[in-house]
Amino acid sequence: MEHSANAGGFGIAGLQLAYGPGDNLERIGAEVAAVAKRFPWVRMVMTGELCGFGASPEFAQCMPGEAEGFFRDLARRHDLWLVPGSLYERRDDAVFNTTPVIDPRGEVVARYRKVFPFAPYERGIACGDEFVVFDVPGAGRFGISICYDMWFPETTRSLASMGAEVILHPTMTNTIDRDVEVAIARASAATNQCYFIDVNVAGDLGVGGSVICGPGGEVIHQAGSGREIIAVEIDFAYLRRCRERGWQGLGQPLKSFRDNPVVYPAYGAGRADSDALARLGPLERPQRD
Repeated sequence: MEHSANAGGFGIAGLQLAYGPGDNLERIGAEVAAVAKRFPWVRMVMTGELCGFGASPEFAQCMPGEAEGFFRDLARRHDLWLVPGSLYERRDDAVFNTTPVIDPRGEVVARYRKVFPFAPYERGIACGDEFVVFDVPGAGRFGISICYDMWFPETTRSLASMGAEVILHPTMTNTIDRDVEVAIARASAATNQCYFIDVNVAGDLGVGGSVICGPGGEVIHQAGSGREIIAVEIDFAYLRRCRERGWQGLGQPLKSFRDNPVVYPAYGAGRADSDALARLGPLERPQRD
């Protein structure tokens, strides 16, 4: 999909919510309603991983299903894109950790199933096998990954190669490695020249510390440990300039990755062609405008 060359600001609110296990849907609904009222410029709302019910597969539902239907109604009511963290999805004989993407009409435009469940701790959860990107008309292309996916740089690079400019990354981390995840978020943003929106949970479910990173790896905001509403504006024009010229006129890693013919021993094959990377233009030193 082609986007306007003049596309600029796009409002996203990350909700770092301090809940416990059990049914949190009505409380999430109240938070989304409050964001829509307070920040009318926000067009997308995102929550942390599994915040709807917590980390128990006993709450797994089919999709479409009751919980997803609740979020569809919520998106439609407030005219918002809604990425409600993730839900355990029962599908055939398996359970997946799944993020639905819901547009302002209440339609599910994509479902992403976590490729890397947190083994060996996230037990009994099947691995997804598809990467997911979606377009917001007039804005840009978004990709989805979930929590432990970020520890595998191939996941973010795959999304960037599919044209993702913003990575939406719901997380449920309640362990001592949160500071490492912040470093990974920054590195993912810098090496893929993308926005990386990492929204953790707080309260009984997580330690907070959500982080929003820009395409140079810069930290736009890092949250504390409690409930926090993080409303930011994504600047697509700035992102595309960074990809064209390098962040602050420096490295252009996506172009270098695209143009290098190396075959990676770990994969046994060369880099796949990418229409999105091909459109970035030649790798050359930026000149004066």
